[in-house]
Order: sequence, then structure tokens, then C-alpha cells
Amino acid sequence: MQLIIEKKGERFKNGIWDSLPKFLAINLMIAMLLMLFFCPSCLLSLDGLISIQEDFVFAFLFSCVLSFGGSRVESFYDSRVSWINQPIKRLIYTIVTYMSYCFISSFIITFFITWLAGQFEINAIPWKYLVQFTKQPMIIAFFVMAFFTTRSWLLEWKKSALETEKLRAEMLASQYQSLKDQLNPHFLFNSLNVLSNMVYEDADRSAEFILKLSKIYRYVLEVQQEELVSLEKELDFARNYLELQKIRFEENLVFSINITACTGFYLPPLSLQLLLENAIKHNEASQDNPLFIRIDFKQDELWISNTYQPKSNQSEPSTGIGLANIKKRYDILSDSQINVTQTADEFLVRLPLLKLST
Repeated sequence: MQLIIEKKGERFKNGIWDSLPKFLAINLMIAMLLMLFFCPSCLLSLDGLISIQEDFVFAFLFSCVLSFGGSRVESFYDSRVSWINQPIKRLIYTIVTYMSYCFISSFIITFFITWLAGQFEINAIPWKYLVQFTKQPMIIAFFVMAFFTTRSWLLEWKKSALETEKLRAEMLASQYQSLKDQLNPHFLFNSLNVLSNMVYEDADRSAEFILKLSKIYRYVLEVQQEELVSLEKELDFARNYLELQKIRFEENLVFSINITACTGFYLPPLSLQLLLENAIKHNEASQDNPLFIRIDFKQDELWISNTYQPKSNQSEPSTGIGLANIKKRYDILSDSQINVTQTADEFLVRLPLLKLST
């Protein structure tokens, strides 16, 4: 018995009304509005109310049948024919099914009410009169159908829009995580590649390099789950990274970070590391041609520039990440775009600094 009651409750919750009292209350209100439309003066006196009681019951019964049928037709086609993918087919099916239901149900109700009222004998059924009597319910049914159709379309459109936005957010999150996952092996690969060349040249410098590298890699692990990091943290990391590279290049690498106040700004983690790594990887840094790297704060942007002096022979293979990785992460996180400028003597990247919305 309890299972039957629960199933009945589920049927109401799946329709436009989520409970029987609400269903009855709405249809009582519809019946009252119909009485007000057809005989407004009848509602002003007791005799008038008594005179329309049969019409009121008739209107209430029709309203319940038509609205219930509308909700059932809506629920039936919601899981079978989509408003989004097949709107014309859904509209035709809804109109044909609901109007057929309304005609049959109106005819049956009219037949039994008039028969029980003694207006005709069962052996002399006035078919034409009964069919004509269904015209008014059919007109009302048309407006009921318009309501259910509009409601159903709006609900499915809203559901589709929410699902699309959810899938888009999940896809962007997956893409962003994939881009971040590139950073750890990329950074470690290049650092070990540098260390492998250094270890045979100077054991003491190699030991210092390993110590610095462990501190820097700790930061890499700390920010790998972050979408954004503060500019202060990223600048500290950049300073440590450049000091690490100074162990390798000594006076052949010169850098300056000219930023004092930088609170409230954020950027994708390890963006600076990728740019600084590219600058060192692709440009000559020698006693005759020292590599100059400069980081400045201008107009809510971070300007990272280096002297443009490409190596004649690239000894380190390119993994194709670098700038492409940063551009894709900015595309996912904001509408801001990074700006790259290359002249005969300078390579400049301007990173937009982001602010967290409150």
C-alpha cells in the first residue's frame, strides 16, 4: 500500500503540479476565472452563485481533465522527442496528441453529464449536438496546450543550456589540468638536461645547482593544483629560478626584477618559469654576448624581455610547450591575451595580470 502511495506521489511530482492539493487549487481558480468571464454578474449574489453551480462543477471537471492531460502529454514526449533536436516533430506530436485527447475526453464528459441529466435517451443520442458542445472545451484546450508547450520548451532549453555549460566547464577544467600536467615533466626534463652537462664540468657547482633545484621544485609541486597564483609568489619563484641559472652561466646571465608593489594580481602558475626557460634555452649567453633578462610591471601587465640573440646551434631539443602552453591557459582562464613582440634586438612578452572577482 505504501509503495502505491509513493508511486502516485511520484506521478504528481513529474507533472506541472507536485501535489494533489495544489493541482485542485489551481483548477478551482481556473474554474472561477471561467465563471467570471462568462457570467461576472452571477458572482455578485447568492442566487447567481446557485445558478452557476452546475456550470462551475462542469468547468472544474473540464479544467482538471484538460490540465492533467496536458501534463501527461508533456511528460510522455519529454523523454522521447526533444524540443532542442526535433522541435517541429515535437510540436506536431504535441498538438495532434493533446487535441485528440481533449476532443475525446470532452466528448465523453459531455456525453455522460447530459445523459445523466436526462437530456437524451441512450437509444437517441444527439451526436451532432455533443460534437458541437466540445468546441468550447477545445478552444480552452488550445490555450492550455500553448501554456504547456511553452513551458516544456523553456524547461528543456534551460536544461540543455545548463548541461552545455556544465560540459563546457568540465572540458575546460580537463584541458587546464592537462596543460598544467605538462609543466612538471617539462621543467624536470630541462633541469636534469642542464645538470647532466654540468656535472662533468664542476662538481661543486652541480651540488649547489641540485640544492637550489630541490627548493624550486618544491614550489612546482605546491602550485600544481592551483589555477592562479599571486604575482608575489611567482616573482619569488622567478628570482630563485634565475639565481639557479646564474650558477650555470655566472656572469654570462644578467637579470633584473624591477617591481615593488604588486599585491592583488594573479597569473597562471609557472608562467614566468616557461618564459625565462625559453629565453635561456634559445638565446646565446656568453662572455662576449651576455644574456640580459628584465621583468617589469607596466599598466597591469608583466613585461618579460630579453636580448634577442638566437643560438646558432640548438643543442637542447624543443618540446613545443612554452608560449603555446601559456596562451592556452590564458584562453581558458580569461578573455585576456598575451602579447609577444620581437625586434632585431629584443624579445618581449607582455602577460596580462588577473584579478580575482569578489
